[in-house]
Amino acid sequence: MTELALFVSAFLAATILPLSSEAAFVLALQNSMPVTHAMLSASSGNILAIILNYALGYFLYEKTKTKLLSSKMGTKAYDYGHKYGYIALLLSWLPIIGDPLTLVAGLLRLQFVWFVLLAGSLRVLRYYFLTEIF
Repeated sequence: MTELALFVSAFLAATILPLSSEAAFVLALQNSMPVTHAMLSASSGNILAIILNYALGYFLYEKTKTKLLSSKMGTKAYDYGHKYGYIALLLSWLPIIGDPLTLVAGLLRLQFVWFVLLAGSLRVLRYYFLTEIF
């Protein structure tokens, strides 16, 4: 597996597509890709994808805010999102729920720098822990 293939795999896996960047990462390591190359390729692909997710959520804000705030439950969800948004990002590295959380972060317009630092560093740490296991 090449660095580009790992990058693309990690990028696509961080969207809503049901792919596993972890499997591709481990496969790359097992095929003797240097750890630094694998970390850089997978992390950069994953981080760029969560930035895309954030941007999509950010630009959907105007279309969804009015509808969301038109109901009591929607208003409550919106308020909870603002109150616990950064805490919820601590789960953004998890499969299935993590990638939608990065889209919601943009929808809630959480501060971009904090979003990237928190969600991005968790993505890098996930790959680091995989290097320790495999």
